[in-house]
Amino acid sequence: MMKKKSAILLSLGIIFGLLVAGCAPSTPTPGKDSLVVAMGGNPVTLDPHGSNDQASSRVHRQIYETLIYQTEGLDLVPALATSWTQIDDLTFEFKLKAGVTFHNGEPLTASDVKFTLERALASAFIGHIVGPLDKESITVVDDLTIRLATTRPFAPLLTHLAHPAMAILNEKAVTEGGEDYGTNPVGTGPFKFVSWDFDEKVTLERFDDYHATKALLREIVFRIIPDNTVRTIELETGGADIIFDIQPADVSRVDADPTLTLVRDANLSVTYIGFNVEKAPFNDVRVRQAINLAIDMEAVVNTVYAGVGSPAKGPLGPNVFGANMDLEGWDRDVDAAKALLADAGYADGFTTTLWTNDNLQRVQIAEIVQNQLAAVGITVEIVEVEWSKYLADTAAGLHDMFILGWTTVTADADYGLFALFHSSAKGTPGNRTFYANARVDELLDLGRTTTDQAARLAAYKEAQEIIRDEAPWVFTWTGENISGTHSSVRGFLQHPAGHHRLDKVSFSE
Repeated sequence: MMKKKSAILLSLGIIFGLLVAGCAPSTPTPGKDSLVVAMGGNPVTLDPHGSNDQASSRVHRQIYETLIYQTEGLDLVPALATSWTQIDDLTFEFKLKAGVTFHNGEPLTASDVKFTLERALASAFIGHIVGPLDKESITVVDDLTIRLATTRPFAPLLTHLAHPAMAILNEKAVTEGGEDYGTNPVGTGPFKFVSWDFDEKVTLERFDDYHATKALLREIVFRIIPDNTVRTIELETGGADIIFDIQPADVSRVDADPTLTLVRDANLSVTYIGFNVEKAPFNDVRVRQAINLAIDMEAVVNTVYAGVGSPAKGPLGPNVFGANMDLEGWDRDVDAAKALLADAGYADGFTTTLWTNDNLQRVQIAEIVQNQLAAVGITVEIVEVEWSKYLADTAAGLHDMFILGWTTVTADADYGLFALFHSSAKGTPGNRTFYANARVDELLDLGRTTTDQAARLAAYKEAQEIIRDEAPWVFTWTGENISGTHSSVRGFLQHPAGHHRLDKVSFSE
């Protein structure tokens, strides 16, 4: 439900009152076998082909597996595929692991992989991830061998197949589930689905017929707690064993608590303010450049994120292959911004809306941007939108300006640029600014089709320079994964892409 920006947080008195009334502080019991994980967002769906959001991926990662796994160190290792061979520039053959069983008891076969890839290609949400695949080339060689080819050389194919959205599905389960499959998922992963109380929790249990080392814990409960402060309090009082996405204001608080452990690692995410470039006045590059000049983004980031992460220099973080870290920033220049607005016919400014979801940092960014743009005559109304509607409506182009993030899951520039700036990816795949530039398209096409790494780097460098100058975004922030755990939690590792595996997590004795 869309609503105007109003109160952001409940008062601490109310929060603490609810906590006291609802649960008494407790301490995790050593040796217990149920893990409670608190995260801010509700999954959109548990069908990997039905959405590409972080909250969903965090649950998917426990239920499903991909052919290839990209480790926390960003290395590619065998998963459901034990090996793969590149036959020619276009063709790969994969050998599947024998003895793998889906949660419904069905054996994994190459037919399931073929079904998955064909279904992924047809998905409006994740089809771009495997878009270069030639559907007609996906061939079942035998029960444990699958061969596939791309329509043209595609350099990052293996990293794309490691994306969580490329989880292998069971054809029988999907067919029988029909429209309800997203609420009753079936995978091959270490945990299987039990229940989903929307907006409250998702419960998983250990899959005892798992083909590899079984999960150490019997159960995982993902609690949905959108309020950052409440998540931290739940960690402190024992209502959660692990919490994701600790707000910057709580970092020192968690770090100083001897009963808690702060886990902090660089990630692959970027936050940005996007314009709908197909809508006036944002279809005028001068207006977009003026807004970039009117905002002191370094001050915004320092205020909102308090030393967590850093101001973004471009659309890719520094640990992504192909990131251009030599881009020139937009230093604040109010006079230059006013001159550009006047030249574009908006000497008296204009009124617009800036959308955000109920993420605290994004709301705070919106408020500061609202104040700074007022200095150049732009009146901004902040509108908070419920998360699933936010994704749907920005994909439909109903917005003016919006704040969103993107995680370059594959750690390759192709994934961090193609879906966000290629004209073929407008809307649902990721290009919610509806930006189009023929030269950028050409460069991004080159970057994904050549295997010459130097040529790829050159193409991505030029593309980012054009994107910077044409300003479909205000580059905002490159982030960190910041989680908190009870000190009794063992084996928790963060993945740079933000979807952390939990099958190796346990409690100290």
